[in-house]
Amino acid sequence: MEMEPVRLRESLVEVAYNRILDAICGGTLKAGERVTQEDLAERLNVSRQPVSTALTMLKADGFLCDSGRRGLAVAPIDLSLFESIYQFRTAVETLAVELATPRLGAEDIAKGRALIAAGKAAAADNDSRQLLKADMDFHAFVYELAANRLIIDFMLRNWQHLRRAMGEVLREPDYPVKVWQEHEAILEAMIAGDAEGASTLMRSHLAQAHERVESALAEQAAAAKSAG
Repeated sequence: MEMEPVRLRESLVEVAYNRILDAICGGTLKAGERVTQEDLAERLNVSRQPVSTALTMLKADGFLCDSGRRGLAVAPIDLSLFESIYQFRTAVETLAVELATPRLGAEDIAKGRALIAAGKAAAADNDSRQLLKADMDFHAFVYELAANRLIIDFMLRNWQHLRRAMGEVLREPDYPVKVWQEHEAILEAMIAGDAEGASTLMRSHLAQAHERVESALAEQAAAAKSAG
């Protein structure tokens, strides 16, 4: 996957940050790979200054780490952070779907079904990039309907760490189809006004996702250790 060049009129630091983060989460920039301002500035078609600021921000957010003298590399996935986020996520998203269900209106139902259709299409096309986006869009839809600022802020801020780990799992044959069947079941329970049922389905969905991603990360860690 090529990194998309920055276009005019965009905030250069913000867009450089997002482009580099996309490359990390999408696997174009892999864990342990060294990154330089010069190379990224050339690939993004911007000066080095916004790239330098973006790299500083990405390091602060845990996506980059120090490598040698004044160098940076893509950080490995932090397994303890991943575990903490999933523990919090399981508690928060079951609450979010309970809060969201009674707030669901006709326009929200239409939007939710459109999100399900987009996710199923991405699964059918085996498009990992669109699958990640569709997955985030569905869960963000629930957060926004819940109308709880703390849920929205925390989950969207930490979603990118989950996104890195989920990329590997969503490449597994047939799993994306199952994910969107589960999303659809959650939405239909919400439409039926069954907040408790939607919450139970969400908890099961997250538990299975947690187990799969954790297993994938453990396999990656074991492979990396053997290779080293």
